[in-house]
Amino acid sequence: MMLIEKTVHEFVEVVDSSEPVPGGGSVSALVGTIGAALARMVANLTFTKKSYRELPEETQELLKTNFEKLEALKKELEEIVDKDANAFDKVMEAFAMPKDTDEQKEKRMAAVQDGYKIALEVPKRCADACMEVLELQEVFVNHGTKGAVSDIGVGILMASSGLEGAVYNVKINLLAMKDQDYIEKTNKEMDELIKKMYEKREALLKVIYERLK
Repeated sequence: MMLIEKTVHEFVEVVDSSEPVPGGGSVSALVGTIGAALARMVANLTFTKKSYRELPEETQELLKTNFEKLEALKKELEEIVDKDANAFDKVMEAFAMPKDTDEQKEKRMAAVQDGYKIALEVPKRCADACMEVLELQEVFVNHGTKGAVSDIGVGILMASSGLEGAVYNVKINLLAMKDQDYIEKTNKEMDELIKKMYEKREALLKVIYERLK
């Protein structure tokens, strides 16, 4: 059974085990998925309100557009829950390669490094997808029905936590790599993404707290 198809209890139980997967990467993707789902819930509640029909047409269209985009991101993040659990497969295959001769050792090392790069792509995409979710949530923070302000607030926390968790997974894999140019480039990308996330999150949470007064 795929991880995303397990019940909540089953997923928690498999995380709470001695198995290395699913771990923080899959959990981060799941958290991002919940962030997208909460934003869509707020949208569904908002669409039924008189206050929604009183919004400018441009704002109504933005709400609908973001609602649809969040559905695509939700599905992608659901897929990443399982992709992350399998992302390390190429690294493990490389470690299993023979290393009896210098040539074999060289091929094995190259395969291990390539495996880490492949493994990195999954949490990198998870982080980017969570950032997209966070940005799409803004219109619901500002114009979502007031009765669901706390829900979109939790959605913001979920998306930002999913992003930061994914970045942790990128960075820990970088520790095993030897390509310094790649390491520096990727670390810079992740640091910039974290900075962007914190700025967006703080701005959105400020609006949430104002609307909760």
